[in-house]
Amino acid sequence: MTATSADPLSVSETRRWAMLGVSTFAQAAGVVANNGVAYLIPTLHRHDGYSLSTAGAIAAAPSFGVMAALVAWGWLADHRGERLVLLCGAVATAAFSAAAALTHGVALLWVFLFLGGAASAAANSASGRVVVGWFPPHRRGLAMGIRQMGQPMGMAIAALSIALVAAHHGVHAALWVPAVGSLVAAAAVALVVLDPPRPPKKAGSAPNPYRQDSFLARIHGVSVLLVVPQFVIATFMLLWLTDSRGWSTGAAGALVAAANILGAFGRIAVGHLSDLAGNRMGPLRWVAVAACAVMVLLGITAGLDWVVAVPLIVLASVLTVADNGLAFTAVAERAGPFWSGRALGLQNTAQFLTAAAAAPIGGLAIAHIGYAWTYVLTGVLPMLAVGLVPVGGERRVS
Repeated sequence: MTATSADPLSVSETRRWAMLGVSTFAQAAGVVANNGVAYLIPTLHRHDGYSLSTAGAIAAAPSFGVMAALVAWGWLADHRGERLVLLCGAVATAAFSAAAALTHGVALLWVFLFLGGAASAAANSASGRVVVGWFPPHRRGLAMGIRQMGQPMGMAIAALSIALVAAHHGVHAALWVPAVGSLVAAAAVALVVLDPPRPPKKAGSAPNPYRQDSFLARIHGVSVLLVVPQFVIATFMLLWLTDSRGWSTGAAGALVAAANILGAFGRIAVGHLSDLAGNRMGPLRWVAVAACAVMVLLGITAGLDWVVAVPLIVLASVLTVADNGLAFTAVAERAGPFWSGRALGLQNTAQFLTAAAAAPIGGLAIAHIGYAWTYVLTGVLPMLAVGLVPVGGERRVS
């Protein structure tokens, strides 16, 4: 069956899980195209002779593209369906990645990487709605937790493929990795994904959910507050282990990889917990409380140079990503079938912008007040998020 939509009763359970798998893979392919360019920096600098600042600017191009296109892809998903958005985004990502692989010159390379990043944003805005649209409320948390594994999966694929190909065959050869991956994702979407069912759209039947109440805005705010400790840990964990704890780069890298794997399964576990609890906001507040506590404890133990700080930073890396699936699911559910694309686009845009600022600000804080105080002060943000979680505004979804 390759139609773009279907009667929910005619879609088997196997097909639903297949669509989840393809949506997750499409997200991973987009992550390879977006984040994987960072693994080109060593080759750009050491082999091609670019300065670190130029190499960094090239690596940042896809991220700027993602931020510029998230809401636009969401609008298209709301009006034309998720399957079309996923298909067009994957095909365009493959085309722009191939163009980048074939081009020469920094300016054109930057432009094609920017456009490839913009195309890859389609998976962020559309794949979440596929999950929410095809899974019942009591399974959405688990399903979205699995879908959120696309991020660490994509990072792992990029680390294993792009870095290796670039080191042995050069930057342009490595750029064929996201091109091929996105083309495979496009084929899988065309064969498997169906648009989730939508009620008939009538005049006045799709009011702007942002004008109804502050529920969505508060979730966006909570996610922004929680993404700061997430990226402070993700950015500086390796450096802290090597500089402050005296670990070798190999051992520290292995622990960081293990923490990312645990974080991926943590998202699934928290999503399943929300299914069992029958709501998303209660578990989201529990995650915020736990993140606050572990960041403060991490700061205290790091300042005292206690060995327990090492397992605490692993726990922090798990807890600070656990909210992503919950917030994503809640946003899609509350926004509804005609606004979820734009709402998810806004959710991701806010997180991307905050993450972009978190790394340099975190580095500045570490340079002036040290790791311990940076961790403690970062832990204040989840505490603010606890009060912002709209627990009382959550309503039963169907």
